[in-house]
Amino acid sequence: MTNKARKPEYISTGELAKLLGVSRVAVFKKIKSGKIKAFKIGRNYAIPIEEFWLAIGTFIPQEKKDEIDKIVKKAVVKYGDALRRLGRE
Repeated sequence: MTNKARKPEYISTGELAKLLGVSRVAVFKKIKSGKIKAFKIGRNYAIPIEEFWLAIGTFIPQEKKDEIDKIVKKAVVKYGDALRRLGRE
């Protein structure tokens, strides 16, 4: 008999808030606005674990997104040929 630890399929609003480093209220707002998909179970929400990865992007401030975009564009200009060659391999 094997005892495999099962990965959770759903997480709570509190768990998601802790993982993202934000408040539960912020998570509730994202759920209400439809930016995070969740299912109501009684008085609580169940959030599919896949939503964690999608939710990360919704909590990054616009200034950080702009900074990331600028860095990516600079890297593409500087290393574009090498990146294209690596993509073919």
